[in-house]
Amino acid sequence: MTEIKIEKNEFWWGGTTMHGYCPLHAGSDYHQDFRKYAPNQTMPFFVSSLGRYIWSEEPFKIDIENGKIIIDGENIILEKAGSTLKEAYLEAQKKHFSCDGVKLEKKFFEIPQYNSWIEFTYYPTQNGILEYAHNIIKNGFEPGILIIDEGWHINTGYGNWEFDFARFPDPKAMVDELHSLGFVVMLWITPFVSPVGPGYVRSLNAFIGTDPESANHIYKRNENNEIAMTKWWNGISAILDLTNKYDADFLDKQLQHLIIDYGVDGFKFDGGALHHYSDDNIINGSFAKGHSPAECNIAWNEFGRKYRYHEYKDTFKGGGKNVIQRLHDRDHSWTGNGLSDIIPCAITNGLIGHPFICPDMVGGGEWRNRYTPGFITDEELFVRMAQCSALFPMIQFSWAPWEALSEENLRICVEAARLHSSMSKEILALVESAEETGEPIIRCLEYNDPMQGYEEINDEFMLGEDILVAPVMEKGAEERTVVFPEGMWQDTDGKIYEGRNSFAVSAPLNKLPWFRRINKE
Repeated sequence: MTEIKIEKNEFWWGGTTMHGYCPLHAGSDYHQDFRKYAPNQTMPFFVSSLGRYIWSEEPFKIDIENGKIIIDGENIILEKAGSTLKEAYLEAQKKHFSCDGVKLEKKFFEIPQYNSWIEFTYYPTQNGILEYAHNIIKNGFEPGILIIDEGWHINTGYGNWEFDFARFPDPKAMVDELHSLGFVVMLWITPFVSPVGPGYVRSLNAFIGTDPESANHIYKRNENNEIAMTKWWNGISAILDLTNKYDADFLDKQLQHLIIDYGVDGFKFDGGALHHYSDDNIINGSFAKGHSPAECNIAWNEFGRKYRYHEYKDTFKGGGKNVIQRLHDRDHSWTGNGLSDIIPCAITNGLIGHPFICPDMVGGGEWRNRYTPGFITDEELFVRMAQCSALFPMIQFSWAPWEALSEENLRICVEAARLHSSMSKEILALVESAEETGEPIIRCLEYNDPMQGYEEINDEFMLGEDILVAPVMEKGAEERTVVFPEGMWQDTDGKIYEGRNSFAVSAPLNKLPWFRRINKE
């Protein structure tokens, strides 16, 4: 057990990006056991505004109460690495999760992304996807990466990654048409395999003939070498173990078929979190000894990185690995798991080594919000979510703005998407730098201008060093107070603000307050 006293005016970021807990401080009451539950992006790492950091190679349990950090885990490292948040992060990153230098596909950052989930949930069709794509362009948005989410696959369950030909009668023609419109096409998959139907039976015999022993090894097993059944959000399934070459070969063969025969460009890898490989999730005994839950999750994430176009949501110890990441599904709400959580979660993501982050889907990716009886779209919230996302490294739409919004509010969302594209050269420069250095792209003010009392500012962020973004986060607000860090700052109307001051700025619904650092004349 490691016990650490939180110092006066000390603030900590780290752990998981599932919710906007950070920064944590002496008055916080925080409890997480990452050995059992490590959702969204999670790192065994915390970093302090006073230049300290905590690291372990393994998941640990952490409690913050009564002004102390109490950690239950193995080989806990507490280091002093400078006197600021930035110094501590860069030193820890260099020592423990240095950047791997892999180059990511530029299209993720240059143009908006689109996802079928909110429009179709479990029931996409070929005609529906094509109509959605045509409407994207018809309504003034640029074609970009289009993710066909859950439901495209054969309907006998999960793990048989073939198109459902009843709903997608000619997937090759569909993908060709999407390509002709300018879209990149990705498909949703998970490591879960439904233990029913011919697809499951065939999978057990996939390698018989080349390796008769393979049928005894495919899928994660329990202590009796039976196929383990694990719980996840869509029920109970077998789960692929990507530490196992049989499972990796089995999945890769299916995905290569989709690429080669239909022209699919890549995949959204959903699920496979650490806790999906934990004994707490298995219903038929315990998992067999071997690779730990953390190692299984890491292998799942390593598997998908070989595809040029990929996206992940649940990664343990993924810091320093250049991977496209998305925040967990956000609610269609102003507070809680909604808009107010996006910026603090993104800031934490950068400070645990994940700079390449998408802030979930504009309007909120939690589909049950929209399909609850009596639901009414909050158009103002939808617009403010689009504005908040516009100057992130990536922006992703799912819920069709042309269906959800008035003509005027649709226009504002198109402007947010175009703002992102117009800033793509600057965003790409930050991406290319982060690919080599691992430095955050989305930053809190404390990171860039330390020791000024900015630690708890969670409703504005910096894009690199020279862009300050202050989205409106409160319903009905048409102005907001903006804290300006050191420097001189110019808004889009040419007005100049002197840094290390706070000013009230106008922010009607059609305006995202953002500012560029300029040289003082």
